Amino acid sequence: MRYFSFQWHITDECDQRCKHCYIFSGSSFHVPVTMSRENLYKIFKNCLNFCKTFQRKPYFYITGGDPILHADFWELLEILKQHDISFSILGNPFHINDEVCRKLKSLGCEKYQLSIDGLKSTHDFFRKPGSFDITLEKISSINKAEISSVIMSTVSKLNIDEIPDVIDIVVKHEAEIFSFARYCPTDNEKSTGITPSEYREFLKICDEKFRKYESENCKTYFDRKDHLWTLYDYENGKFKIPDSAKKGKIYDGCNCGNAHLTILPSGDVYACRRVKNSKVGNALKDKLSDLWLNEMESYREYEKFVKCSKCELLPYCRGCPAVAKGTNGDFYSPDPQCWKEV
Repeated sequence: MRYFSFQWHITDECDQRCKHCYIFSGSSFHVPVTMSRENLYKIFKNCLNFCKTFQRKPYFYITGGDPILHADFWELLEILKQHDISFSILGNPFHINDEVCRKLKSLGCEKYQLSIDGLKSTHDFFRKPGSFDITLEKISSINKAEISSVIMSTVSKLNIDEIPDVIDIVVKHEAEIFSFARYCPTDNEKSTGITPSEYREFLKICDEKFRKYESENCKTYFDRKDHLWTLYDYENGKFKIPDSAKKGKIYDGCNCGNAHLTILPSGDVYACRRVKNSKVGNALKDKLSDLWLNEMESYREYEKFVKCSKCELLPYCRGCPAVAKGTNGDFYSPDPQCWKEV
């Protein structure tokens, strides 16, 4: 049975106010929202009904804010355990230790994702003074509990030159998984500031590091998360279009509209948290299955991709529509870092 993932933001409460946070982006003041216990139950039931309708196996990415700050955080995890549902946590390092991680493992936590967004001064500028050191420190607690430690970097013009050094640091601290994604412009920002040629060169540098470490059998798995890796690998012969590929079928690439929904503490449902203004309904009022069949259809019109629809990699790549939307205001506009000519 195929998985369906829910990125569930249960609270906006957080110890940080990161400069690239999607929750607090924009010029207007945002009052943090936390989902009530009653609404947690209601939305969980909605998610289960959705998966039953479409014969999918649910998977939850529990996040925030920092989800561990929610008063009913542990109760929610107990519910997941009762239903034999595994999950991952996307959170902060400030409230975890060996004991907390062991408890998370006992309840079914598979991965705990932390962020490193550059070298120490850059990361602490983005997030919070001292958070660089404490993030690296908590990797060992996650590993000791036999939870997969994940380090995620958000790449922008401000830190792109530092990410190769971050890879070395992450490997040294034995994080089990490392990946990165590009920053999605919000509010009045119109660009990540990275040109297509700069981004391709960045992928080349990272690829060389990844291959070197892989040849040395290091403990870190490098998750090539950004879909432009598909284009890079295609050009270098690592990815080939299967002879069995059927015309019109989508095989890989962005999961928006395919196998993913985001639910915010207010109950608002987003096609993707990174896609600006992608609200499609509210899980406290609407059946998720109805939203999936109706409102979400506008995110599955693949022939509308201005550039990708002309490319042979349409079924496998499509770049990042969230970055395209944040940059150009159109989900189907060209990925601003895609270097391929079509």
